[in-house]
Amino acid sequence: MNYNINNTSVRLLISCHDQPGIVSAVSTFLHQYKANIVQSDQYSTDPSGGMFFMRVEFEMLDPDFDITMIRTAFTEIGLSFEMDWRMELASRKKKMAIFVSKEDHCLLELLWRWRAGEIDVDIPLVISNHPDLKEQVESYGIPFFHIPVTKATKQQAEQEAIQKLHEHNIDFIVLARYMQILSPDFVGTFPKRIINIHHSFLPAFIGANPYAKAFERGVKLIGATAHYVTDDLDEGPIIEQDVLRVNHRYTTEQLRVAGRNVERIALARAVTWHINDQIIVHGNKTVVF
Repeated sequence: MNYNINNTSVRLLISCHDQPGIVSAVSTFLHQYKANIVQSDQYSTDPSGGMFFMRVEFEMLDPDFDITMIRTAFTEIGLSFEMDWRMELASRKKKMAIFVSKEDHCLLELLWRWRAGEIDVDIPLVISNHPDLKEQVESYGIPFFHIPVTKATKQQAEQEAIQKLHEHNIDFIVLARYMQILSPDFVGTFPKRIINIHHSFLPAFIGANPYAKAFERGVKLIGATAHYVTDDLDEGPIIEQDVLRVNHRYTTEQLRVAGRNVERIALARAVTWHINDQIIVHGNKTVVF
């Protein structure tokens, strides 16, 4: 990720059954359309009948190239190898929505990195089920929408949120400690486009009060897990995990403070990788290049 991105930079992500000729076909295609490969990564679960994953970054030598035409032309190769693939302009800024409740540490980490230029996205809105963080969000010049959620109004609240996300053409959503379980309808509207941060090293300590449970067990490591959201609570494809060493002297509150630091780092990494098109989801796993 250390080359200069410009308007001719393109990313191609591929997954398919491993078979001879894939790399050759892709390279020949890119040469035919006057593209220069600047980075290529690949991985096979098993060269004999396994799954093959590939990520290619390339520069189009013709500054007036048509990405739609390139995508259409690549369709033939995609069909011949039965690929699941996508081709993205690296210069197109993704639009990220943030959902948050009352805790601000993950939200502020993302906003700080965004303002510092470390996370290259547009953030058209932040949605919360509480009004507490309105002033902090708006200090960054980002619209804040308070959509209360109760058991009786949950469906209506989700529909209101979906409408706002569509109005702003959101590409993906980050749950920055949003303390609500999303319905299957909501998750199905944005498949593989909702990133959550879980306050433990999954699959350990699922559910509420993880730091109290960790304290009771006398853990020596605490962690956080960033993952894509699916209908199975906290069981979606894991993007990133991180841990921090602790000891018997840590109180529950000290564990919570340390855990927040890990949560911020793991979530920021996952968001960055998603923005850079470094992640391929396969089943309930991810390949991160």
